[in-house]
Amino acid sequence: MQRYAHRHLSLSKTLTFGFISIIFVGTILLMLPISTTGGNETSLLTAFFTATSATCITGLTLVNTALHWTFFGKVIIMLLMEVGGLGFMTFTVLLFLFMRRKLALTTQLLTKESLNLNNLSQVSIVRWVISLSLIIQLVGAALLFVDFYPRFGLSKGIGYSIFHAISAFCNAGFDLFGNSLISFRNDPYVLIVISILIIAGSFGFLVWQDLLLYHKTKHLSLHTKLALRTGSVLIILAMIIFFISERNFHFDQSGSFFDRIVDTIFMAITPRTAGFVTVPYNKLSMAGILFTMALMFIGGTPGSTAGGIKTTTVGLLVIQSWATLRGNRDAEFGHRRFTQENIFRALTLVFVALVILGVAIIILTFTETVPKGSGLEYIVFEALAAFGTTGISLGLTAHLTVVGKLIIIALMFIGRVGIYTVMFSILNSEHPAKGYRYPEESVLIG
Repeated sequence: MQRYAHRHLSLSKTLTFGFISIIFVGTILLMLPISTTGGNETSLLTAFFTATSATCITGLTLVNTALHWTFFGKVIIMLLMEVGGLGFMTFTVLLFLFMRRKLALTTQLLTKESLNLNNLSQVSIVRWVISLSLIIQLVGAALLFVDFYPRFGLSKGIGYSIFHAISAFCNAGFDLFGNSLISFRNDPYVLIVISILIIAGSFGFLVWQDLLLYHKTKHLSLHTKLALRTGSVLIILAMIIFFISERNFHFDQSGSFFDRIVDTIFMAITPRTAGFVTVPYNKLSMAGILFTMALMFIGGTPGSTAGGIKTTTVGLLVIQSWATLRGNRDAEFGHRRFTQENIFRALTLVFVALVILGVAIIILTFTETVPKGSGLEYIVFEALAAFGTTGISLGLTAHLTVVGKLIIIALMFIGRVGIYTVMFSILNSEHPAKGYRYPEESVLIG
């Protein structure tokens, strides 16, 4: 019976249930008395919310991570971030390789689905990417230790360095300072190290594969070219917009012009998925808040630690729209044209994302209270932060109702696992194609 159930469990359902299982285990561990500091209690919903946020590498929290959790609790959160960031199937592959066992076809298929790989042959690169990921995090921790050791001493310096290197690389946004990185607003060294870790973690496995093998192949795939080009354009555009929209610079004026440049670069990078902040976002101008919401909706690169609709989706749709407006039949980039399946999936992804977010926002407007002086952006920002697994907030997180917490949990889960994976699991959409097709007919558009 068990073998029958396993055989008929789709890849999408397996991945979905895999993440649910990790969240469930994390919830149980965070509810243990050893996870909570004296005088504090952790309810089931708080533990569930925190485990989901850590596994889905979001960073939204109901309690102060630094004060509420013990050393054991913080280690659990750190492990959940690592597993959630690299993907639980990645660690499955690592375990098989460590045991020198050959990967079963089912494991290879799950890994391919989990990491958004194009074919099974790419699974072989996973161990190199895992090694590189761990090396980057260790180097990042060492660089952070240079700044943290004089501030916090040896033991805290080591712990803080490792925790925040993992949090930054996995784009999780959890911190042990109690105020994210606001205390490091005028510390360009820390912000630059964190920014590099965030960018490295948001590349995705396919991009890392192309970059690692470029010295041999002298070739970058269309995916890598589009991901790097779109990501670079978004960062540069965000820097320009934030530099203009925040020209009054709501930050304190004690920093130098160089500090402001670094802060602006950091602000351009972190809203896409990372969740670290150097200034409360409710101090930003309305233009800055709206553009931040757009960045959170877009997210990072497919197959990476990021949420959102992904950079390649946006890049493809921009190219397709430009081609259509110019009367061209094909959307071309890098001397290649995109497949119709690519375009259909991108359009479907954006539409379903907007529907999910729209329903979630409508429910939140009924259940949550908007403070005086704030508008709808107070709720929309929170929903986009959860869906984009970004983890920044205008202040709603701590005041969420029970229903509100469940809605945000659902958005975080969908944002990390992926819309297609979750929808295929729910709708059982992985069935054979029909053996027939109806005649075509056009309708008026626009």
